[in-house]
This record gives sequence, C-alpha cells and structure tokens, in this order.
Amino acid sequence: MSGNWKVQFPCTRAEAEAIHEDDEWLASLDPMPSIVADEVEAFNDNKWQLNAYFAGKPSKAVIKAIKGRLSSAANAKPVVEKLPDADWVVMSQQGLEPVHAGRFYVHTSSNKGTVPDGATPFLIEASRAFGTGGHETTSGCLMMLDAMKRAGKRFDVIADIGTGTGLLAFAAHSLWPKAYLTASDIDPVSVDVTADNARVNNVPCGVAQGQLALCAAEGAAHPLIASRAPYDLVTANILAGPLIELAPSIAQIMDEGGALILAGLLNTQAEAVLLAYRRHGFRLQKRVDCGDWPCLWLVKRRVYGWKRPVRANGRTSQPPGDFGTW
Repeated sequence: MSGNWKVQFPCTRAEAEAIHEDDEWLASLDPMPSIVADEVEAFNDNKWQLNAYFAGKPSKAVIKAIKGRLSSAANAKPVVEKLPDADWVVMSQQGLEPVHAGRFYVHTSSNKGTVPDGATPFLIEASRAFGTGGHETTSGCLMMLDAMKRAGKRFDVIADIGTGTGLLAFAAHSLWPKAYLTASDIDPVSVDVTADNARVNNVPCGVAQGQLALCAAEGAAHPLIASRAPYDLVTANILAGPLIELAPSIAQIMDEGGALILAGLLNTQAEAVLLAYRRHGFRLQKRVDCGDWPCLWLVKRRVYGWKRPVRANGRTSQPPGDFGTW
C-alpha cells in the first residue's frame, strides 16, 4: 500500500540522537525514513519517543532494523499507523511554540504570541521543509548572527547553504539589507518553500543587491553560487557528515577573513567538523552551545604568498529530502 506511514518506538534521548547521528545507516533503509523524536516526560531523558515517517509502508525488516537500535524498545511493540492523506511533515510541526533567539522572534500564524519590544519577527509556517527556529541548531545560528551584528560585523556577499525554510537567509537580510544574498538547498521543495516564505516576510527575491537569489544545489555546486563568490559570510545548518564533505568547496567560495557559521552537528561531532575546516584554513572564533547542539563561528585565515588551491566538486552525498536534525 502506498501513502505515508508512521512507526512509533519508545526510546531515550541518547538513543534518538544516536539514530540522527548515523545518517548513513538511515540512508541504507528502503524506504528511508525521516525521524522526529519527542519528549514524553519533560526533562526526563529516559522517556522519549521516536517517530519514523515513511513515504510508503515499511517492511517488517525495516521496522526490526530500527527497533534493534533502540534498547528501550526491546520489549515494546512498535505502533504502526497509516497516515491520512495530509502532509505529515506539516502535522509533525503543528503547535510549535514561538522562538526568541537574539533579536529574532520566530512564530507561526496560529501561535504568534506577543512579539517582544525591539525584536525582528518572522512568520515561518510548519511546512514541507525544516527550519522553523524551534530546533537548537537554528536558534543557535540566529543567536550567532545577532552576536556578529552586535560585534559590529558587516557583510556584503552572503550565502546560506542548506537553507530549509529560508529563515537564516531572512535573518541575515534583516541585519545586512544591502548585501548580495544567495540561498540554496539540495531539495527543490525547500527552495519553493523559501520563495513562499520570502514573500510572506517581505524579503525581495532576485539577483540584485539587497535581494535573495535562490537555487537548488548539491552543497556549493551550482553556477549561481560560484558566480557570486567570494562570500564574506556563509551559513550552513545541515548535518555533520555533509559539513565535513563540503569543507574544501566551502573554503573555495569564501573570501579570506570571511566568517562561516556551521550548525546541525552534535557535541560529539564538533571536533571532527572543526578538524575538517582547520585543514582548509579556518580557525574557531566563537562557539555557542544550545543543549547538545553547538553552533560554530569560524574565520577563514588570510593566506600570504603562494598556495596551491584545493580542487573540490562542491557536492555533498546528503540525499534530497534528508532534512537534517529535526
């Protein structure tokens, strides 16, 4: 039977994060699920549940494979459910609370709350793409952008790689409205969602100064991205594996002295990601930890004298539809 399906397992927070961390293992499943983990009891890391969403009914072998990774589910029967003909990604994000991160306030139309004095609001609906601000990775990036502005940083050419809903690109536009801004995502659906969100949030789309240029691209591999380089600010809120793969190509499109924000990685993955970027001339400027999810501000070192460039194809093996850390 076709359609969308959900399988629910009991788990701990550590088990849920381990599933997210092993994205290569998830990609080996057919059909490949998207994972959403939730607290069952507030502040109890031992009482979580893992929801695996599938485009098509999962086989008993796939369910058994996921269950085998969750010690807490050993004696529990997974709950298998066929979803109604609705967008389950939207359903999974209904009821998101507003997020206040730095000077930014992110909300949905059904849950706006009260915008704090002096905050920059963004309306980001639950949608087919991820990045509503509710996850620690996105909130950390918003706080880092705010910290950069407060430190007096100015950027003229900005790129958001893996833009999702476009939120980080919109935040950068609000801080540096005269910059040339580019946003890309491996998933064309995310690009469409970003264009819709840009209209709602009064962010002009186009290729001129002060506008947001959009493209679907694997990592940094797209003529639009290459033609607008070098960038003095790049944000990339994706997964640790793709971030490591993209280190040489991101280094290639960035200006010396440029700032790079990396997120979507766990604390346990931070050193591996940092090592990959140090090899390509970056140093750590600042780190902000939101729970178990660090946000890294790196700076590309200036190179004096001759240095052979590193060739990179700019692509990532991250499959389309892999929405990262939600």
